Order: sequence, then C-alpha cells, then structure tokens
Amino acid sequence: MSTDVNPPRLDPSERHVRIPSPRTGLSLFLRHLPPTLPQTGEKRVVLYVHGGTFPSALSIAHRFDGRSWRDELADAGYHVWALDFHGFGRFSDPYPEFERPAEGMAPLGRAEEASQQLEAAVRHICAEQKVDRISLIAHSWGTMVSGLFAGRCPELVDRLVFFGPIARRDPTGERVQLPGWRPISLKDQWDRFTETVPAGEKPVLLKRHFDEWGELYLDVDPESRTRSPAAVKVPSGAFQDIFDAWVGEFAYDPALVKAPVAFIRGEWDRMSGEADARWLFEAFSSSPVRRNVTIGRGTHLMHLEASRYALYRETEAFLASRDTAPEAV
Repeated sequence: MSTDVNPPRLDPSERHVRIPSPRTGLSLFLRHLPPTLPQTGEKRVVLYVHGGTFPSALSIAHRFDGRSWRDELADAGYHVWALDFHGFGRFSDPYPEFERPAEGMAPLGRAEEASQQLEAAVRHICAEQKVDRISLIAHSWGTMVSGLFAGRCPELVDRLVFFGPIARRDPTGERVQLPGWRPISLKDQWDRFTETVPAGEKPVLLKRHFDEWGELYLDVDPESRTRSPAAVKVPSGAFQDIFDAWVGEFAYDPALVKAPVAFIRGEWDRMSGEADARWLFEAFSSSPVRRNVTIGRGTHLMHLEASRYALYRETEAFLASRDTAPEAV
C-alpha cells in the first residue's frame, strides 16, 4: 500500500528542467519562472540555492497568502531559477543510500559534492539563457555551497546575496559527527522559527502560515507520516558542514570569491550572528563590493517570516545595482 497520500504538485506557472547530475545515474531538478513582463536590454538571471532542511518549493517558491519571493523577483524583471540538491524535495533524484540505515554512514550531501551539483545547474542555465554569468541568492548552508562554487568558477558568477550566512567560528567544543541522514519533524522546524524570538515579542510567523507550510513540508517525503513523530528524511551533510565550521573547519576559502557580495541577516539570527557577519565581511577580501545588512525582527528563516519583504527589497537593490569598487586615488 502506498504511503504517498499527498504527492507534491508542480506549479503550472513554472518551467521544469531535468539535467544530468555529476553523480552518475542521477538527475537534478530545476524550476524556472520567467520575468512577468517582456524584458529589453540586459538579461537578468538569478539562481536560488536552498539551505539544509527543505527544498526550493518551500522557500523561494512558497506563496504566503498568494505571494512568493520568486514572484517578487519575476515582477522585478528576473529569470528566477531554483535547484533542489539530491535528498531535498521530491524531484531531484534521492541518494540511493537513503534506503540504508543512517548510522555508520558518512553524512550525505557535503558542501563539496553539492557545489558540483550547483556548477552543473549554473552551466546549464548560462547555456540555455545565453548569458556568461548569473547571480546567486543563497541561504544558510547554501552560502557555503555557493562560496565553494564561486571560488572555483568566478567567471560564472555575477553577484552574490548570502542571507543567514554561515561563518567559521573559533572552536569551543568537540567536533560533532552526524549519521548519513536524519529525520526533521514539524516540531523541529517550528522550534527553529520561534526559539530565538525574544520573550514578549510578537511572533515572526503566523500559526496558520506554518500549518499550511508544514503539511507541504511533510509531503516532500512519501514516508514522512509513517514516522512518529512525522518527519522528513534529509541528508546530514549540510549540518555536518555547519557544525564543522563552528569548530574552525570551514568548507571554502572566502578570499577566492571575486564577485560582489551582500550578507543579509536577521537581528535574532543565532546561526548567523553579528560576529559571523563581521568575519565574513573581512574574509571576502577579494570581493570588489561588500555589503553587511541587518534586518529587524528576523531570525534564520527570515525569508518565510513577517520581515520577508525587507529581505526581498534589500536583495533586489543589491542585485540591480551596478556599483564597482572605487578607483584608487
């Protein structure tokens, strides 16, 4: 008997593309939303790179009260693409190792491997859109994947927006070793939305919005509702990369990145704190243009919260600007 009681539905307003994965025998899924109105002049193309627990359908493409971040970017004149890494969502092929017990297995989906998947997606998009380079919007662990790729392939990257970016921290404890994959429940996700909001402050996410989002979240794994509590299986590599960064083992060299970059974080984001933003700003020493932006009343999941429109506007402003480093005097 099938457990797939709520198979996810593809948005009919978007195009769907499958490309070969760098991992032999697997394919990757891309979604594309073109600009709302016909464009003239320079073609603007952006690719969204998701974080470590849910795919693009539940982030840039998810509509709260009928409106998504992707809709905003399309209205601003962008071709908006999004990639789902292996193991996230239902449309990129899952890791075959998902069928095995997680214990005793190395964490699946580490940043280096994911950066190869990202490179395959960017090269496909550049060829299809007939552009030399594109911009990236990346969240959380996705900033590490994007940093690796941007340092390795600077000629393919126009501008970078990193929100909730992960930074290297000085070691304060022992290194954590995660299994190959792990289940993430609705309670785990709800806690991520609420645990850093100061006592007495209004919620950053409406409960009705979370309830709607949560059902769609469970839908991305056909076996999620067979677990107790209901939970989605995700690769552990993302959080292994994050935990390693917090004991001084960073996945990439920020000095290799040569594209303009904006770091955007919410004031209540503990995974990407003020000290993290300062470290990243200094570490991206080869970037000709750097911005550090803090948005009030935002947590690590700001793109799904009440302050999301501030994130949208800051992102659009940076992507649309053509500023360069000032000439030396």
